[in-house]
Amino acid sequence: MTQTSHRMEKEILKKVSLNYLLHLPDGYEQEAAKRWPLILFLHGSGERGDNVERVAVHGIPKLARQQPDFPFIAVSPQCPEDSFWGAEMDALIPLLDEIMARYHVDTTRVYLTGLSMGGYGAWQLGAAHPDRFAAVVPICGGGNPQRVEPLKETPVWVFHGAQDNVVPLSESEKMVEALQTIGGNVKLTVYPEAEHDSWTETYANPELYEWLLRHAL
Repeated sequence: MTQTSHRMEKEILKKVSLNYLLHLPDGYEQEAAKRWPLILFLHGSGERGDNVERVAVHGIPKLARQQPDFPFIAVSPQCPEDSFWGAEMDALIPLLDEIMARYHVDTTRVYLTGLSMGGYGAWQLGAAHPDRFAAVVPICGGGNPQRVEPLKETPVWVFHGAQDNVVPLSESEKMVEALQTIGGNVKLTVYPEAEHDSWTETYANPELYEWLLRHAL
């Protein structure tokens, strides 16, 4: 099914407006009784702005356009220019609620991933709402290792390039180490030769999606 763009507006603490790309898998309309797993994807800093098509440059929305039968509902919001995902936290959960109410989502299989700025966002949003996500996949991101405790029971798979000169590998390592220290379910994959782009290989790997689907709330 064709990936489409949307605008969502919600009244919360302030009026929030987010553009987003939505992918519905081939067969979605024909299988009315089926509930589909959902991936919430957070892009990097280069895709911010008001042209939602930029979001499809990398990651899950790019993959979904290349593979119309990608077997997940995929929601890919766009962060406004001069903002970052941490500042848009109050918009992301209402967006997720909107999609889950409108489409046939398997509410036990909702996953969160992001790259670079979106990797930071995945750590932060996952820790803020651990009850909403069955698994979290931060790619070349980082965060505050003192705030990982809420993710202790959430499966987390982290990816990073060893040669990353934009976001150092240590940013992921300190988050992983903090989760390991408290007994979290976390693993780290490091690509020895990769620079900042550790997402292309990650999102192209079928093992990632098999791993996601093994986890449910």
